[in-house]
Amino acid sequence: MIPLDLTAQGAVDIFLGSVRDGFVQVSAFVAVTVLIFGYLQYRTGGRVVRFLENNEHLQPLAGGLLGLTPGCGGAIVAMPLYIRGTISFGTVVATLAATAGDSAFVILALAPEAAVYAYVMAFVSGVLFGYAIDFWGLGVGRVDRAVERISRPMTDGGFATTSVAAGGPSVAGFEMDDGGHDHERNTSGFMAKFTHGVHVVWWAVALAGLTAGVLYLARGAPEVPFEYGPTFFGLFTVAGLVGTTLSFYLHFFGRRFIGEGDAGRIRETYTDAYDTFQHAAMETSMVTVWVIGAYLVYEYGVALLSIDIAALAAAAGVLAPLAGAALGLIPGCAPQIVFAGLYAEGAIPFSALVGNAISQDGDALFPLMAIDMKAAIIATIYTTIPAAIVGVAVHYFWPYAQFGFGVIG
Repeated sequence: MIPLDLTAQGAVDIFLGSVRDGFVQVSAFVAVTVLIFGYLQYRTGGRVVRFLENNEHLQPLAGGLLGLTPGCGGAIVAMPLYIRGTISFGTVVATLAATAGDSAFVILALAPEAAVYAYVMAFVSGVLFGYAIDFWGLGVGRVDRAVERISRPMTDGGFATTSVAAGGPSVAGFEMDDGGHDHERNTSGFMAKFTHGVHVVWWAVALAGLTAGVLYLARGAPEVPFEYGPTFFGLFTVAGLVGTTLSFYLHFFGRRFIGEGDAGRIRETYTDAYDTFQHAAMETSMVTVWVIGAYLVYEYGVALLSIDIAALAAAAGVLAPLAGAALGLIPGCAPQIVFAGLYAEGAIPFSALVGNAISQDGDALFPLMAIDMKAAIIATIYTTIPAAIVGVAVHYFWPYAQFGFGVIG
């Protein structure tokens, strides 16, 4: 039941707000970054993936660079590579630890100096920790063996998993998508044409959402009322609601007709530029479903439990970076975006921002959760370790570091 202090109208507002904000604040940016990496894969004929396969010693470094890309697109690209067995588990952790997430856009816009320091620390600590995991074999297989000594083996919904660091792909039998379509799907006829039309409209809406998202950050991330007229607020609202609706259609229904959308796959090659756009749209639509779910859980949780993130983040002393690291355990970007806004307002110390920057996995964790829940859980726990260490170190050795306070009122 909805408590007395959360009315039915309030519940509806939270739902619509989450559906709208999730697409504009997250999915539109994810779409662009996934498209960029997909297009790079298309233009190079798959040489990027083959380079990673042939240079294992560079994988955590490459993962850190992917994660350092603002938004979650680069890190999202890396997750299927682990599932396929191309990169190591240490590379996954390095990628997630370095992931700037969509909160990076808030910090870059409102406190750019803080972004440089925080994300460089996240990159360095993530890469070092990733190499350590691969060197000492601290992958999923090692955790499984430890658990077996004290209880029944962990399960992840039926997949047999091992660590790449210990040898073998995370999910047995998972293969790289060769770019072909599933012939059992109805990829011709009216519904296929209709779905391709939806795909084209989806990109137009994504472009409108990206425009609204950039303007949103340029205006200092203000509260956005629901409007439907020819204004910035109207663009934000319409693009968000329509974009999420189209994303849900593409993910749950459209993939039956255009032969795309398998969660967590990366294509070896693309037939043409349109194929690249289509795959990016379907991948982003899958992420959107998870993002909206995370937004709803977070927003309703805050409302029902009366959670005050500002109060938690402003914890005194060494608890601040630990609170930031703990908040990063929550998948998705919703709480991290709020956290970034609080920093820009001067409500939390820099050490807390650093802890959160390292710990947060952004939306990149969702593709991994969809295929290998066990690896996702272990990876997000692992990223919290360097987050706590570095965050506490900043608190004690750089206590007066403050960047960007008072940027917004």
